[in-house]
Amino acid sequence: MPTPIALRDIDWIRGALQTAVALEHSTMPLYCAAMYSLEVQNYPSYNTIRSVLMEEMVHMAIAANMVAALGGSPDIKGLAPAYPGPGGLPGGVAPDLRLRLAKLSSASLEAFMRLEAPEFMLNARQRGSAYPTIGAFYDAIREAITRNAGAVERAVRAGGPANQVGGNLGYLTFEPDDDDPVGKLLQGLDIITEQGEGGGEGTVETARENFQKEGSHYARFAELRYGRRYVAPDGAVISRESEWDFFTGEEIAWPVVINTLAVPDDGYAALLALDPQGPEVRKELEGFDDAYTQMMVALDTSWNGPVETWWPSLGAAVTQMDQMRVRSCFNIMRNQVPPAGIARLRELYPREYRALERYTDLDQPVYYGPRFVNNAA
Repeated sequence: MPTPIALRDIDWIRGALQTAVALEHSTMPLYCAAMYSLEVQNYPSYNTIRSVLMEEMVHMAIAANMVAALGGSPDIKGLAPAYPGPGGLPGGVAPDLRLRLAKLSSASLEAFMRLEAPEFMLNARQRGSAYPTIGAFYDAIREAITRNAGAVERAVRAGGPANQVGGNLGYLTFEPDDDDPVGKLLQGLDIITEQGEGGGEGTVETARENFQKEGSHYARFAELRYGRRYVAPDGAVISRESEWDFFTGEEIAWPVVINTLAVPDDGYAALLALDPQGPEVRKELEGFDDAYTQMMVALDTSWNGPVETWWPSLGAAVTQMDQMRVRSCFNIMRNQVPPAGIARLRELYPREYRALERYTDLDQPVYYGPRFVNNAA
């Protein structure tokens, strides 16, 4: 159950913002898995997913900077998002979702659209939870910051042990001498929610002038799902019922996608035990996980290490991001899951079979995909 509003004090805000760090990070492996699955990495689809992924990285940085501004130390190396997990995102957001690491497909895009959806695009059942959307979770934080404005300002003025990271990269940072620290924290929340969901009721475009009315994350994934660019009819208001009318622009060609098997709960363990090439494949999977772990440790050091090391630590994280892409696209995804293993999927994964079938074309050759295991957690 969510904490009662009256008890959402400065400690709650700090904890909720750490949850926001985890929430923003939890989207990245999902989008990476879909992006890596593209055979050629210069399609509009690749660029669209990459643009969302880059903004999610900025959102995580903003959330981590907010934790640091309030005297906390953002925990990044301890993050271990579970896929498929119990359902939803960290903080109890969108509990109806059960997300999987999977290739780009209609099924994955529908999941991404639900993940990024503004509340007015949900049905009544989906709206029934405490935090049906990411925006609803941030609204709770926004309300708590406003109610505790004095304590929040005092916490920012007092500073803390962690670094502010990314100011020279354009990330929003929060300093003890900011003129309006409360307003700046609220600005950070607004940036995250607007880029994700859009500018408010009835639109999936961003409203801020510096965003230049770009499509929200929801709109960009919807373009790929419908195969057409977003075009808003004059005077029309988008809704669940009218959505089709807004994606009638230039056609977006569907890319060539590597048919990876959606990662089951055991991280392919049952299949690897049957695969004659299992030891070699496991080595590739573990190599990817090592690069992912090193990236998480480097990011954690950027915020929590000596201030003079945050820049090189961030550079080390970027190096590992490239290693992840190479290890996934050129190593892991070149290993076919043996047809004999695919034939036994229903037996090996009886509770997951329908989901694996939904996210994978089991009538075509099937390949392994990255698992995103953080060994530092």
